[in-house]
Amino acid sequence: MTMQYVHLGRAGVKVSRISLGCMPFGRDGGWKIELDEARKMMKKAIDLGINFFDTANVYSQGRSEEILGECLMGYRDDMVVATKVFAATSDRPNDRGLSRRHIMQQIKASLKRLRTDYVDLYQIHHWDYATPIEETMRSLDDIVRQGMAHYIGASTAFAWQFLKALCTSERLGLEKFVSMQNHYNLVYREEEREMIPLCRQEGIAIIPFSPLARGFLTGKYRRGENPRTARYKSDSKLAERYFKPEDYEVLQVVEALAKQKGVSPAQVALAWLLHKNVTSPIVGASRTEHIEEAVNALDLKLDGEEMARLETPYKPHELFDELIIRL
Repeated sequence: MTMQYVHLGRAGVKVSRISLGCMPFGRDGGWKIELDEARKMMKKAIDLGINFFDTANVYSQGRSEEILGECLMGYRDDMVVATKVFAATSDRPNDRGLSRRHIMQQIKASLKRLRTDYVDLYQIHHWDYATPIEETMRSLDDIVRQGMAHYIGASTAFAWQFLKALCTSERLGLEKFVSMQNHYNLVYREEEREMIPLCRQEGIAIIPFSPLARGFLTGKYRRGENPRTARYKSDSKLAERYFKPEDYEVLQVVEALAKQKGVSPAQVALAWLLHKNVTSPIVGASRTEHIEEAVNALDLKLDGEEMARLETPYKPHELFDELIIRL
């Protein structure tokens, strides 16, 4: 089991082919972990060669960033740290979105919580329908020029929005997005229609979130049974996004192939993504064995027939409402 490293799109920095999502770090929800457990997770990840860590300013009201910053003390110079901005941080009208005011306030707050002078990748969490994209891109460009971030990226957008942002940067001579953190896994493949071809054409890194469909693709949920996990009870998006009959059809193939190969369903689902040439799936984990399992997926080879078996049961899905969040 040897970690692989690839460029973050056309950027010069290299990231591990498996990245650790830090949304599970925090104190809200029965499935999240605090500092002591997070330290164990981070040590395991670093020992396995993971150098890419993703969080956001609003995960557990900033606690995720605080925990990540604590855990990276002594390692920071060797690690690639990403965080995000967009969502509301209070009830006040200006504490949300992608205005210059909010972006500049939030990058400083994130750096303080992360205990660092810079982040490697600063991402917009969603598209802001209320703020001109020119204002957003100029603000992000200033953050890079001031050394508070090395690169900028985006998450959760329509392809036309992402292309508009790229064209705006080109037109104004501003820093351009190097990555897209999109929702992509075996039971949600709508990104294959437009976003992924766009990213391929433009040399944009693809760093999908929910590569295991919030745990659905691990096989822990059984058809016809009432889910009882802490994650299911506290995470409304899990129930909304998955558990359709066609999702279980995909899972059935995943489990059958996993049994055939003597591996876990999670490893099959991650191997499929890696064979689709995504840059680095962002794996959220709450136990150290989950990290080791994810890294082991790098060694799992799938041939053309196996890839086709996994993809055949898929049926088109409605776009999730996260794409049209309006403040």
